Amino acid sequence: MRKTVLFVLIIGLAAWGCRRDREPGPAAKAEEPAVSGSPAAHGPFVTVRDGRFVLAGKPYYFVGANFWQGMNLGVNGPSGDRTRLLQELDTLRQLGVTNLRVMASSEGPNTEPYRMVPALMTSPGEYDGSVLDGLDFLLAEMGKRGMRAVLVLNNFWQWSGGMAQYVSWHEKTSIPYPGNYEKFIDYSAKFYSYEECQNWFRDHIAMLTVRTNPYTGLKYRDDPAVFSWELANEPRRYPQSWIDETAAYIKSLDPDHMVTTGSEGALPGGPIQNFVKTHSGPGIDYVTIHIWPQNWDWFDPKKPSTFQSAEAKSIAYFQAHAREAAAMGKPLVLEEFGLARDWVPRRDNLNPASPTTIKDLFYTALYKQVMDSMAAGGPAAGDNFWAWAGLARPGMSWVGDPPHEPAGWYSVYDTDASTLAIISAHAREMAKRSK
Repeated sequence: MRKTVLFVLIIGLAAWGCRRDREPGPAAKAEEPAVSGSPAAHGPFVTVRDGRFVLAGKPYYFVGANFWQGMNLGVNGPSGDRTRLLQELDTLRQLGVTNLRVMASSEGPNTEPYRMVPALMTSPGEYDGSVLDGLDFLLAEMGKRGMRAVLVLNNFWQWSGGMAQYVSWHEKTSIPYPGNYEKFIDYSAKFYSYEECQNWFRDHIAMLTVRTNPYTGLKYRDDPAVFSWELANEPRRYPQSWIDETAAYIKSLDPDHMVTTGSEGALPGGPIQNFVKTHSGPGIDYVTIHIWPQNWDWFDPKKPSTFQSAEAKSIAYFQAHAREAAAMGKPLVLEEFGLARDWVPRRDNLNPASPTTIKDLFYTALYKQVMDSMAAGGPAAGDNFWAWAGLARPGMSWVGDPPHEPAGWYSVYDTDASTLAIISAHAREMAKRSK
């Protein structure tokens, strides 16, 4: 979920791998909508009160990771690896990571390049049951460990299919993959204007919210392991009505879980996106921002001297959005941030053996911003670094970098001792705030 790249979503069907037997439409009828106040007996939900996350009446803060690939790792078959998934979850939990941002959608077909394969939704209304089962398994195992999931429902970028795939299905046209960047942006943004695309997307939302997880016996809308629903990874060029109406639709099906946008914030030098307006609607419970110094041309790994300026710009970006979040009275989550490993001549910075000196400085600086905001009574309440690779290495499946990016670019490995120590220390400090 992040930068000028892409992320993917997953969703499933109430029965494994079958086609849903109903016409697509905005009023999903897989089951009747959730009524206000669905059962809290299954466990407490994280909510927002007075601009803060609250759990069982106490302040709630978290340290998280982006683990977008969790659904596919959970597949019980050749494309997944449940043994590895359980190891990854155990390692993350031991570090103090309690929140994972994962794709809860991905769109096929599996023959397209730069994709999460296999996809969850292979065509409108049709699902790969094994991938849906992988999401069920992931959520159940997270719940056992007291972890919570941000479920991303769509993606502006192509690496999970996302909005561009919806457009392709509707128009029966080919996706203009980034090369001509603006052409792709224009193509993906047509998603918002096609009623058929919106109906398909709402069908997906409806199916997932009322789905009963066979591993827990809980509907997703009743599961405390769901932290929130996220409209999309890095939506761009959206009409404000799409944000407000989609959030309201989710709330009509699941009034107990939070909803957020997946927004990057007010991008530097990018398309005009009104951060305050985007997050001010009653259906949006908390605000999100992403910070990408290299993608935004603030930092060049081959020129380490550029880091000082990049760090200052990143801090200013965080603080500007924190002020606006405070004015809105909503919690802020820094849900994507990352930096490459140190550049080593003749080895570049993709090799897992390359040092993480500058990355560690970046993590430390942003974690300090989160903690300083909290200490001052500000809106910061959580963060998710990008991205957890854990046991994976370049050449293996499901590394922390999405399939359209170089493997190892922003990955955090289980052997990155100094980075893991920073994450763990931050988690301990964050845990103290939740008592």
